[in-house]
Amino acid sequence: MTDPLDRVRQEARTAMSRAYAPYSGFKVGAALLCEDLSVVAGCNVESASFPCGICAERAALAAAVARGQREFKAVVIVTDAIEPTPPCGMCRQALAEFSPGMTVVSRAASGREARWTLADLLPSPFTPSSLPTQA
Repeated sequence: MTDPLDRVRQEARTAMSRAYAPYSGFKVGAALLCEDLSVVAGCNVESASFPCGICAERAALAAAVARGQREFKAVVIVTDAIEPTPPCGMCRQALAEFSPGMTVVSRAASGREARWTLADLLPSPFTPSSLPTQA
């Protein structure tokens, strides 16, 4: 039996190979498994103006939202790191906007893999319900 995330891992790996990371050299690919089982990938894109870059997770999220996706089962992150790396805080917050309970899988070049729930990585996210209601 194959792992249902195999296809998602492959999409993340392909996206990582396309990353633009000339400054850090840290290429990252991410792929979201959408609620309808489609997969949408993204990669990190750096900029000489460092704050203008985007992480792979948020690139995948933006692409998925542009396709009309709003609910996700999992995100798979692939890097060349030795150890699996979880998403940064900004990406955790962005993903929590849509699916705070999703599974987060990180796979390192070594083959090591780690799994968390997004709720474990970001236990108290700022969500739409955190905003004051309109009077």
